[in-house]
Amino acid sequence: MVAFVGRRRELDVLQSLLGEVAAELGAQKPGRCLLIRGRRRIGKSSLVEAFVDQAAVPAAFFTAAGESTERELESFTEAVLSSSLPERRIFSEARPGNWSAAFRQLAGVLPDDQPTVVVIDEAPYLMDRVDAFEGILQRAWDRELSRKPVLLILIGSNLSMMEALGSYGRPFHQRGQEMVLGPLNPAEVADMLSLAPADAFDAALVTGGLPLICAAWRPGMGLWDFLAAELSNPVSALLVSAERSLAAEFPDGAQARAVLSAIGSGERTFTNIARASGGISHTSLTRATELLSDKRVIVGELPIATTPSKERRYRVADPYLRFWLRFVAPSLPEIERLRGDLALARIRTGWTSWRGRVIEPVLRDSLARLLPDDDLPVAPVVGGYWTRSNSVEIDIVGADRAPVARELLFLGSIKWLEQSPFDNHDVAALQKHRAALTDEPVPLLAVSRSGVTARGLQAAYGPDALLQAWRPRVM
Repeated sequence: MVAFVGRRRELDVLQSLLGEVAAELGAQKPGRCLLIRGRRRIGKSSLVEAFVDQAAVPAAFFTAAGESTERELESFTEAVLSSSLPERRIFSEARPGNWSAAFRQLAGVLPDDQPTVVVIDEAPYLMDRVDAFEGILQRAWDRELSRKPVLLILIGSNLSMMEALGSYGRPFHQRGQEMVLGPLNPAEVADMLSLAPADAFDAALVTGGLPLICAAWRPGMGLWDFLAAELSNPVSALLVSAERSLAAEFPDGAQARAVLSAIGSGERTFTNIARASGGISHTSLTRATELLSDKRVIVGELPIATTPSKERRYRVADPYLRFWLRFVAPSLPEIERLRGDLALARIRTGWTSWRGRVIEPVLRDSLARLLPDDDLPVAPVVGGYWTRSNSVEIDIVGADRAPVARELLFLGSIKWLEQSPFDNHDVAALQKHRAALTDEPVPLLAVSRSGVTARGLQAAYGPDALLQAWRPRVM
């Protein structure tokens, strides 16, 4: 199945948990619980649906919709009645009047002699709408559900709420294991789309590794052919996924959306974001950035150095959303008029400079996964350094901790151009910036899309090595 390229590990985890349930048949508490969180449209529900299909055991799958408590309870009852649980008819004979009764009744219809799967999708809606839902769930799990051979899977797109569900001090703490489902990584994108390493990184930036968008990219297709096809289709996943996710995350968050648009357009500092958001007040901007950060939509970063800095910069965390905000959202009226060619022309014009900035965190993550090697040590943190005026800017800083490091382990520069290798001029600029940051002879490295011709570097990395960093290591 296209949607599950690269999801073998997650499916194996789910199957292993179900195996634990089966192995504990007859025990006092054979039940297991798994909390799955991840961004919207990342494929969480599809992953679990595929697992349920493969597991071939009785199962019930309920998806909350953010409706009233009563309506959600009705939907839950209907989900059980349409499930494959053997005693599901009990729910038609006695419909529960509250969630405590619903869970108690659910436990009553779960068999004792075979494993089952129960899925509650979009659990944060229930946490938000049902009074004391976490406590209700905890009591039901401790007293009834965990005593049945069931794998209970709770899924949520609200990352902060799902983290809180299992956190210390909350009712459901330590009741379930946790799985964070991320996008397809660059190596998985390369395999799925049959792309060379450099092209795979481009595809990862545009799609964000979202399976639904990757599914529209025919294997071996080039970037510009893919964009031309998607921009000519007003209902393509590339066009609509971001808007649907934002509408669900911020239904009433006009201010947060304005701030996000400013950051997506390229503004990085607090002052510039405020200006681009229409002169928003300091208090309102602080509230908006905190909301966006809590939802993991943006990231606020500080430069890594041996001295503290307050020069925080913001970026959109998801490359796809960043691409959509920068290029797609402003062009939607034209795309709806079937003039996607105009949007494509603007992407071509701005692509090199946009990619040069957006690829940096991806390549830093790649390097962090790759090290240590024969040239450089492992670095607990890999970030960047900058000054307020950008007179000194270093793309890669490896250090022992962040943001204030005790020791700088290496410094590096990224040059991600098709036909321009990393040369002696680039080394000279990196050496100059190192001298402004530290007096120590910290090793220097280059990351280049088109090779390295310079001397004076401790290490150099290209697309092949950086893509390999995302593949599982042989133990």
